[in-house]
Amino acid sequence: VQLQASGGGLVQPGGSLRLSCAASGYIFSINARAWYRQAPGKQRELVAFITTDGSTRYADSVKGRSTISRDNTQNTVYLQMNSLKPEDTAVYYCNAGEARTYSGSYYYTPYDYWGQGTQVTVSS
Repeated sequence: VQLQASGGGLVQPGGSLRLSCAASGYIFSINARAWYRQAPGKQRELVAFITTDGSTRYADSVKGRSTISRDNTQNTVYLQMNSLKPEDTAVYYCNAGEARTYSGSYYYTPYDYWGQGTQVTVSS
């Protein structure tokens, strides 16, 4: 599986961006795609993921401000980010992996398929 991320850039606080992640290739066990981000000096963190049936989950830090969606015909996943804050500044990576449910909650396991990262900078 190859992933190609795009859409980052410089935006003012309160602005919006839409990130895209196009995928090629297929692995049977992959049933979800995700966005992670890594800010300077911090660990990479899960931002959101979406399953093949359209279920979504978000990190608390972006919940209500971001929407993850997918276009199955284009094999592309999007992350629409609104009301951006300076703390959203990071390199954003897309990932392909597996989502499973345990006791009614979804958990995401990233596989080692990563896009190249796209820089998002929120600054005035």
